[in-house]
Amino acid sequence: MKAFMRIIVFLAILLSCMSIFGQYNFSGYVSRENQGNAIYLSLVEDYRKTSRIYLEQIISKTTVDSLGFFQFKGDNLLKDNRLYRIHLDGCSDNTNASHFLGTCDSSKSVLFIANNKDTLEFPTSFEEQALCTITSTNPKSSILLEVDALKEEMIFDFLDYRSEANRKLNSDKWFSSLQKFGKNSDEPLVELFIYDFLSDKRNETYTYYLQDITTNQYYDQLLDRLRTNYPNTDFTEQFEAEITTDRQLANFKNTTDWGWKWVTLTLLVLSLGLNLYFLTARKSKARSRTNNLIQKLTPQEQKIVQQILLDKSNKEIASELFVSHSTIKTHINNLYKKLEVSSRQEIVSIFKK
Repeated sequence: MKAFMRIIVFLAILLSCMSIFGQYNFSGYVSRENQGNAIYLSLVEDYRKTSRIYLEQIISKTTVDSLGFFQFKGDNLLKDNRLYRIHLDGCSDNTNASHFLGTCDSSKSVLFIANNKDTLEFPTSFEEQALCTITSTNPKSSILLEVDALKEEMIFDFLDYRSEANRKLNSDKWFSSLQKFGKNSDEPLVELFIYDFLSDKRNETYTYYLQDITTNQYYDQLLDRLRTNYPNTDFTEQFEAEITTDRQLANFKNTTDWGWKWVTLTLLVLSLGLNLYFLTARKSKARSRTNNLIQKLTPQEQKIVQQILLDKSNKEIASELFVSHSTIKTHINNLYKKLEVSSRQEIVSIFKK
């Protein structure tokens, strides 16, 4: 009996440790006809790149088994919420790279919110529809599906009557509705997803957006929420630069005095130049820091870093470099100390900037 209790206590401690360190598990089912097809997990850091698949977003790949089951799991995702995409590729890997971009008729994808501790399931619906339902430990995972449903309603409203009066009424209604929905979600990533849609130059909403951004304090409030929840991230800085530039552009369009137009245009060019300068300087500083860190490493440690960036396991690295598994562990521990990090993900974030 005592031995049994010790086993129970050990398992409880083990499960507790797993929850502390965090491990994600994204799994689901698609049609069995997709057996052997590739399925990808992508990290979408740029909210302007949510509409289709981009090669640089892909972080993991697996295949669909004979039952239509797929799974992604590990502990290398970010601890904070981010936008992720699962993309089922219906094309053959023997074709050109276009199959990554969702050009196949049988390709499907879903956007969702998750972090390194989440467990998500993607069951097929009663109509055998795949990647359209999400069950998650993260209550925010499926909100983007709700936004997509609202966007479809909005599009139908705009299509009913294409008059200028109808466009104005629907713009007032849907900007307010979608912005309120995003704010009530308590997740700035959802608001960025909505913002990307409303401010897209290809949409009929763009003209109204340029009017809205000059009078509506919502955009400043969203920036504050992003700074609070996601400080020092590229997408927060990108949003700040965009609304600053778009406000200047909107003021330029609304100005009737040509003298003021030239002043505004000059300020806009200066603002764009400064934004470009600061962005270039930040990237240059990051490259310089990366180069300095590389100089600290031995040639063998540099090779190991390259293997980590390729998402190789310790065993795979040992096989590639013809050394023992324990030697690789020792090198990686030394890497942690030299780079002042505590995980492989942090190494990736340093050298992939």
